[in-house]
Amino acid sequence: MGSRSHSGYVIVPRQRRGYLAWVLLALAWSITLAAAWLAASWIAAPTVPGLAGDPRQARQALEAAESELEALRQRQATLERSDQISRAANRKVQQALAERDEEIADLRENLAFYERLAAGEGKPRGLNVHSAEFVAEDAGTWRYQIVLTQNLERGAVSAGKLSFSIEGVRDGKLATIGWDDLKQRKGAPAQAYSFRYFQQLDGSVMLPAGFTPQRVRVSLRGRDASLDQAIAWVQPPATGDT
Repeated sequence: MGSRSHSGYVIVPRQRRGYLAWVLLALAWSITLAAAWLAASWIAAPTVPGLAGDPRQARQALEAAESELEALRQRQATLERSDQISRAANRKVQQALAERDEEIADLRENLAFYERLAAGEGKPRGLNVHSAEFVAEDAGTWRYQIVLTQNLERGAVSAGKLSFSIEGVRDGKLATIGWDDLKQRKGAPAQAYSFRYFQQLDGSVMLPAGFTPQRVRVSLRGRDASLDQAIAWVQPPATGDT
């Protein structure tokens, strides 16, 4: 037999081995391509849970989430508005408290001053001129401070008009300067007063040249009481005098 050798081995042509290797290589390459495509598909577009479900359920879930978000926004706006209102109310309360504290402090100061006045006057008296002081001003005028008191009817309001004249000496003779001349105005209106316990009235008057004041005669005309009271002229010492 011509195709067999004397040693008993079968000779296979090398062309069939090369063909089989190429087939195996092509199959492996195809499998590799398929695996790579599957991996790339998974990485590039992973499956979203529920994406393949009913679109109506997804839409309902979205609407529910949007509704809840809107409710939360409205609640936040309500809370912010409530906080603004609370802060504004707190500021008003604090302002009112400060005003009341100031009023109470003024009342306490006035009461203490009135008690000192009442203690110094001894027995209870009605409408009274407690003091009258005059201070010279740069313009040649005199600044006066007259304190009125009453401690006979506690709580009752005294109201009326105040005017005064000043008695003294001018050119070696007794002279009286009336309210109109002191105010340098004919028919000058009297000064109004209204108080429960005491009141300090202020103003300025002009004294003629060469006039030496000695006494102040105060006239009070009220609804329930009238008073004419003379007080010695008091001029506080200038600042720095001992």
